Amino acid sequence: TEGLKKAYNKLHKLGHAYSVEVRKDYQLVGGLYGIDLGNVFCGESMFTKANNASKIGFIHLVKELSKNNYKLIDCQVPSAHLKSLGAEEISRTNFLSYLT
Repeated sequence: TEGLKKAYNKLHKLGHAYSVEVRKDYQLVGGLYGIDLGNVFCGESMFTKANNASKIGFIHLVKELSKNNYKLIDCQVPSAHLKSLGAEEISRTNFLSYLT
């Protein structure tokens, strides 16, 4: 929606919204985006136009966040795809402890 686009553009300008883009022959074929809270990354959405492109983007994100000592990547909604990448559900109490 236009409201979501405006919000993410503003968050990006403020240094809180980031995207990981995967390209093949200069064409965008996959990626993901979300909100950076300093030591927690809240993933909003992933997409792929080529086999495994979003997975490649996610792997690069994990490596970068690991180098910078992030505590958590919030996937928001459990799915078989995210579980195949190592995601697991945690309690609300446990999640909130990462935010403080």
